[in-house]
Amino acid sequence: MIKLLQPPGWAAPKGYANGVAARGTMVFVGGQVGWNAQQQFESDDFIEQTGQALRNVVEVLRAAGCGPEHMVRMTWYVTDRDEYNRRLAELGPVYRDAMGRNFPAMTCVQVVALVEARAKVEIEVTAVLPD
Repeated sequence: MIKLLQPPGWAAPKGYANGVAARGTMVFVGGQVGWNAQQQFESDDFIEQTGQALRNVVEVLRAAGCGPEHMVRMTWYVTDRDEYNRRLAELGPVYRDAMGRNFPAMTCVQVVALVEARAKVEIEVTAVLPD
């Protein structure tokens, strides 16, 4: 069971949850970058890499017997905060295509670089598969 946490009187968040309570088996998805299953980048575009990273997250969740609806926490590491903010309108449909309308507690931070030199985004997820 997953319950979204929204303190009384707070404005509703857009695209994420302020908090999530859950019970069950915890699933931890290591940081996924925008490369394919053979660890090859097919694009240097931020939106295309993000779409691939999100699809990679979904595949790892499936390997655990769960899906995006079981996500409770998501952390994004981006190499360019300005590009992330500038392209939010493009990012929304890509996110929903991979994750549906599942919006966990979320954090996004800008980092100087990622371990994979071509990566523009890395996404890690915690999910809870209900008992």
